[in-house]
Amino acid sequence: MSTDMNAVRRSIFPVEGDTWERIAERELGDAENGVSQLQSWNLHVFMRPAAPEGSPRAGNPILPSDVIFLEPPLAG
Repeated sequence: MSTDMNAVRRSIFPVEGDTWERIAERELGDAENGVSQLQSWNLHVFMRPAAPEGSPRAGNPILPSDVIFLEPPLAG
C-alpha cells in the first residue's frame, strides 16, 4: 500500500467574520449545498461550541486561525 505524502487537501484560513454560508458561496459557489459539505469536512470547527451571547463571535464558531477544508478527506 503506497501513500502520496505530497497530496494536500485544499483548505483556507477564514477571514474575520466568515460564516459557513459566506465560505460556501465564495469558495464553492454554492451556499445552499456547500454549507452541509463544509460542515461535514470540518467537524473540528462545526462541533465547537459557539461563543456566548454578547461575545464578538456570538453564534459563530469559526475563527480566523481555523483551517477550513474545502474538499473531503483524500483517499488513502
